[in-house]
Amino acid sequence: QVQLVESGGGMVQPGGSLRLSCAASGITFSIYTMNWYRQAPGKQRDLVATITRDSNTIYADSVKGRFTISRDNAKNTVYLQMNSLKPGDTAVYYCNANLRPQLQYWGQGTQVTVPS
Repeated sequence: QVQLVESGGGMVQPGGSLRLSCAASGITFSIYTMNWYRQAPGKQRDLVATITRDSNTIYADSVKGRFTISRDNAKNTVYLQMNSLKPGDTAVYYCNANLRPQLQYWGQGTQVTVPS
């Protein structure tokens, strides 16, 4: 059974930091591209950051220079370090494991709130 379990969300003041974690089980973690998405109320789910199996990274323009995605294959875990948080970063953050479009898995999401 595949599980992706996110943790680390919460409420933080503007300018603060949070680190999200996503622990995977039931998959060969090292071969998956791992993604973080977020969805704000009333909006679509958007891709925030990607890390490939070779640890190449891609970021949405809105988070470049503030967020860092990383992975620890020994722990089957992907991280999202979020710095200089803004109210616009408020959303539910989802972990995604993607091998190909027909084979991907989602976590349950973790809430990040940055009050204005």
